[in-house]
Amino acid sequence: MKLVSAKEMQSLDRLAMERYGIPGIVLMENASKAVADVAADFLEGHRGTRAVVLCGKGNNGGDGFGAARWLQNYGYEVEVLLINAKPEEVQGDAALELQMYLQGGGRLLSVVSVENEIAIIEEECQQADVLIDAMLGTGFKGELRGSYKKVCQIVNASGKAVVAVDVPTGVNADSGAADEDSIMAEATVTMQLVKVGMLQYPARECVGKLYIAELGMPANLLAELNSKKYRLTAEIVGDLLPLRKRDAHKGDAGRVVVVAGSRGFIGAAAMACRAVVKSGAGLLSLLTGESVAELLAIKLDEAMVHPLDEDAQGELTEAAVEAIVERANGADVLAIGPGLGTGKRTQAAVREVLLQIDKPVVIDADALTALAGHTYILKEMQVPKVLTPHPGEFARLTGLSIAEVNSKRLELAVQYAREWQAVVVLKGAATVIGCPDGTVYINPTGCEAMATGGSGDVLTGIIAGLAGQGITLQEATLCGVYLHGLAGELAADGRLGLAANEIALQLPRVRQLVQESDDVEELVCNPAVKVLE
Repeated sequence: MKLVSAKEMQSLDRLAMERYGIPGIVLMENASKAVADVAADFLEGHRGTRAVVLCGKGNNGGDGFGAARWLQNYGYEVEVLLINAKPEEVQGDAALELQMYLQGGGRLLSVVSVENEIAIIEEECQQADVLIDAMLGTGFKGELRGSYKKVCQIVNASGKAVVAVDVPTGVNADSGAADEDSIMAEATVTMQLVKVGMLQYPARECVGKLYIAELGMPANLLAELNSKKYRLTAEIVGDLLPLRKRDAHKGDAGRVVVVAGSRGFIGAAAMACRAVVKSGAGLLSLLTGESVAELLAIKLDEAMVHPLDEDAQGELTEAAVEAIVERANGADVLAIGPGLGTGKRTQAAVREVLLQIDKPVVIDADALTALAGHTYILKEMQVPKVLTPHPGEFARLTGLSIAEVNSKRLELAVQYAREWQAVVVLKGAATVIGCPDGTVYINPTGCEAMATGGSGDVLTGIIAGLAGQGITLQEATLCGVYLHGLAGELAADGRLGLAANEIALQLPRVRQLVQESDDVEELVCNPAVKVLE
């Protein structure tokens, strides 16, 4: 599903009018009716009869005026509050919508001074069965102030269901930043295409269920949109997942080498390996320090465990490098890092392996630490590679602060994917996947229960396991991130206390769901997205 910035959406609106001759009022009418239809569903669901529409003076308000007229035509009682403006200040297509609403007998209260009308606004909100937020829309940046901030506080305190128009007031449509008093909507009706900020936190918490209103823009125009931003979907993943022949044998299903584990950190290796197996890989070899190899061989029934030479401190030696490179170059994919250790000698060994490997590689955890201050290695590597850092690891790799990383997740993932010529998986709530060609994906699956030790090790195993099964490393990454989040949601089932191994156990089920079910998005994804017909 293609995503847009606010500026890109404005450009589409302009081109629809200028190149294709579609009047702006037609686009606004289609938007208005979509909002009214969603609001009517809420009114029916709450057995309500009264809607209060809070409008600004811009085009977002115009959608609100139109929605009010449609709801009135449907037989509902409607009141419009024009916030921080007088009717004569409304211009353009929004003014036409306001005029049509008023000529049809619509009621309007102009609230020029919110401070003097707080009691009235509170009363109107309390008497409503549903509230429609049409105040600011995609043009909002920064922080809410003055009248709008106060109205948002009143709306949120009312306890009423809110339907937001395009984006909730107080939400930045591009960055996903949200004012502390942003409207908390139960549903948002966004116009034509989802705005990229709506899928990022904290904005994602404000959106509620997300509806897409198709405005009647020409398909050719939408196809020409040069956006490389996408929401990862079950449809995308289902098309990429490898199919398996009925007569396949284990060698056909992928040969995966995992280099992981060290003294005190065998769990990370075990979790990554189990995920490789549960993702469907045929053959798995675990290479780990000789001091922990026997323990892991007992722990893992499906893996072939090979000990690596280490020194008295448990760190990998030059002989270990040779063994890793030889065995990995005979496989389909290498995953390196989980629980491997951060000692100087081990870190140097990791860097040597990365310089010598000639197969696709998944770089995670302690292998990412080995690259801090040495990212030139990524530019020298001539093989497909994926990095799976959490914000702290990404900060160490780039020299940025964690706060900087979290404030520009999409931009940074794309920037460094291009610079390092690697797929970059920036983990976290709404994981972002940046690709070397500038394409970026936002993953909608996953839940707060997945904030547990070992979850990232499982992701590494999933990506490596899928990459061995005949798809590219980038394709395996897209599939792996989506399936990982989906498996976590199903395993948690709305409860905390999830163990990372439980995520891996759900993988066969979620793979089947994605390939065979039409309603995966409705089952788990937050926010769920529905295209209005």
